[in-house]
Formats: sequence, C-alpha cells, structure tokens
Amino acid sequence: MYAVIATGGKQYKVEEGQQLDVELLTGEDVSLRPVLIVDGDTVLSTPAQLSGASVTARVVGEAKGPKINGFTYKNKSNQRKRWGHRQHYSTIEITAISKG
Repeated sequence: MYAVIATGGKQYKVEEGQQLDVELLTGEDVSLRPVLIVDGDTVLSTPAQLSGASVTARVVGEAKGPKINGFTYKNKSNQRKRWGHRQHYSTIEITAISKG
C-alpha cells in the first residue's frame, strides 16, 4: 500500500517505513493529508473516500539543503548585491497509512 501526501506545497509518494525530507515541520508526531491512497487494486481518490484516511509520520531529524549563491547587479550604477540561501528540512519516517 502506498499513499500520495501533500505537505509544504509539494506532493510525495510514500510507503510505511520510508524516510524522506520535507519542508520544516514542528512537533514529534505529525498527521499528513493524503491526496491518493492505493492498496492493490483499490484506489481512494475522492474527498468522500479520503475523509477518514490519514497518514501519520514521526519526525526523526533535521537536514539542510544545498547552498544557493546569487548575485544581482545593475550596470553603470555600481549597485551590487550578493545573497545566499540554504533551506532547512525535516526528516520524517512514515509510521502508518490508514484508509479510515
């Protein structure tokens, strides 16, 4: 059985026991919103079918993404700006997928 969950503006295909990096989450145990659940031949995808469904996960750590460096300038005016960004992620482990 697998589910497609939505968190942080992105969708992920997950199975029980899988670990993945998602946008920063708070708390120890989190409940994620399923978009689709597939169990063999049965596919649950309508809002009525997913009303009782849930995907629970446990936050196991935090990680950092790659460093992104940027540079902007406007010519002939001596205007320059250097910037950087490094995204923080939560590493979660999927503990249960229930159809409700």
